[in-house]
Amino acid sequence: MTTGVALTLTLVMLLVMDFGAEREVTDSAATSSAQPEPPPSQPSDPTSAVPAPSQLPAWMRKLAVGEKPPQFVLFSFDGAASKKHWDRVLPLARRNNAHVTGLLSGVYLVPDEEKDTYLGPGHPRGRSSIGFGGSRQDVAERVQYLNTAIEAGHEIGTHYNGHFCRGDEPSVGRWNTEHWKAELDAFKAILDKARAAGLKLPEETIRGGRTPCLEGDWQKAFPAMASHGLVYDTSHVSLGVQWPSIQNGLWEFPMPEVRVPALGRRVVMMDYNFWYVLNGAREEPARAAEFSRIVVDTYRSVYQAALAGNRAPVVIGNHFNEWSGSAFSNAMEQYLGEVCGQAETVCATYTEVIQWMTLQDPAVLRQLQQLPAALN
Repeated sequence: MTTGVALTLTLVMLLVMDFGAEREVTDSAATSSAQPEPPPSQPSDPTSAVPAPSQLPAWMRKLAVGEKPPQFVLFSFDGAASKKHWDRVLPLARRNNAHVTGLLSGVYLVPDEEKDTYLGPGHPRGRSSIGFGGSRQDVAERVQYLNTAIEAGHEIGTHYNGHFCRGDEPSVGRWNTEHWKAELDAFKAILDKARAAGLKLPEETIRGGRTPCLEGDWQKAFPAMASHGLVYDTSHVSLGVQWPSIQNGLWEFPMPEVRVPALGRRVVMMDYNFWYVLNGAREEPARAAEFSRIVVDTYRSVYQAALAGNRAPVVIGNHFNEWSGSAFSNAMEQYLGEVCGQAETVCATYTEVIQWMTLQDPAVLRQLQQLPAALN
């Protein structure tokens, strides 16, 4: 089963350059008409591939009878390859006892001169919609700051490689299972080579990811993901904030479609989607403060709805970007600093939430999954 999603806007791709080598591309249409579905049956248990936590913070425990779960907030970043943004996020997360998830595009670990080593399914060798990693020195420096993030307890997942979205055919939405397996094989080969050059990212810690532009035929994609050891995905869209559930053998952490109070419109809660509904994704740096305020107010509204409602993890999707005067990066950083210190709140990685769910009584977890979606 998958969450029903009808994308109502044409996918728009925007290439953003960062120091000439680190590039990000937008994901998903700005709005959708997702409808909530009941949790599906659970045909398999992907939690068996997730080890118990090595450290036990106070919240990492089984709930007492009648106790409410923590309010989890998951900050994640597609691409995850910008040093100057990691340099901003890492100290902020440390001060607020937060962990985040970087969803790495594998091509950012491939030097430009080695681009022909990558073959995207159905595409010419050496082609990627988001370019490659720049110089060998750029890639070497990227390995070092990714190591810094990993050592600080942050999670690295996959954003796959070539970022082939609708209109760049064959796009990931048209791939079959063998295509997805080939893309994951390529991601593994890229990371194996990076490990040989010093990347401290064990293969088994890559446990999930988000597909480019939130696209995919899930009946074909999920078997490939599971066969490559992935245990979660965060690419579906749900109406409101819902608890993760097992779909096709993987934990699905859906991206919530939420209401923007300032606009009275719904949007998938990702930075680019906010930008698109605010002004059609046009560069207006003079409006940065206005845009940041609207986004932070939306985050607050969604958080309060979840906190007072089903307590489902709030999934906040971002890129490392400087769109419209860094309006959306500023909003994310402001809200991370604000929310992660609140009582009963845990800013965690996807793996940490899975570890917490594994500790719970299965009947209690089913009850949580059956609660109505939190709508702001």
